[in-house]
Amino acid sequence: MFEPARIDRLFDLSHTAAAPLLRTLGYPWEALPKIGDFIRRLIETLPREEYRRVAEDVWAAKSAVIFDSAYLHGPAVIGPETEIRQCAFLRGNALVGAGCVVGNSTELKNVILFDGVQVPHYNYVGDSILGYKAHMGAGSITSNIKSDKTDVAFDTGSGRIATGLRKVGAMLGDHVEIGCNSVLNPGAVVGRGTSVYPLSMVRGFVPAGSIYKNAGEIVSRK
Repeated sequence: MFEPARIDRLFDLSHTAAAPLLRTLGYPWEALPKIGDFIRRLIETLPREEYRRVAEDVWAAKSAVIFDSAYLHGPAVIGPETEIRQCAFLRGNALVGAGCVVGNSTELKNVILFDGVQVPHYNYVGDSILGYKAHMGAGSITSNIKSDKTDVAFDTGSGRIATGLRKVGAMLGDHVEIGCNSVLNPGAVVGRGTSVYPLSMVRGFVPAGSIYKNAGEIVSRK
């Protein structure tokens, strides 16, 4: 087990409704095939005095703001005080936490967004998990499938761990900042509190508490 990529090293599970699922697993990508079924079960437990049905298999907290131009496909749950802004595209299997921003033309598919996540401008987030208060700058995206369509392996820097999955996006720890127009390659894992420079191409593992300038220059925060 590569300890820095474990769920308990990346995330504070008190900030997501997905905690019952995630605490049973080791690596975060192990949750990806389970998100849809988990959301369906979660919908059955939502307090109806606090949540409303906004589309088939899509439930949103009554305090959430959803623009008319957003497209919502279930199953999905949208948490309290979250904004789903104009032309956002939720393709299904999306668990969006409290106080999140899903912005203009942002697309979500098979994801868990912890509370306070911001993906506010032209982002694609697929087959990914974004930790508490993670933020993706304008135009930054997760790439979730390899060009040769083979299974994704996680690169630890000293070896590779098979995920057994053809589609794996990025796993961003709590308080991660991704710079504008960056690409997170399939299976990228970014540790807590790390910042990634704009226009970066991130692959494999980036340690917690780092500043990612480019593939050959990753420095610790002082």
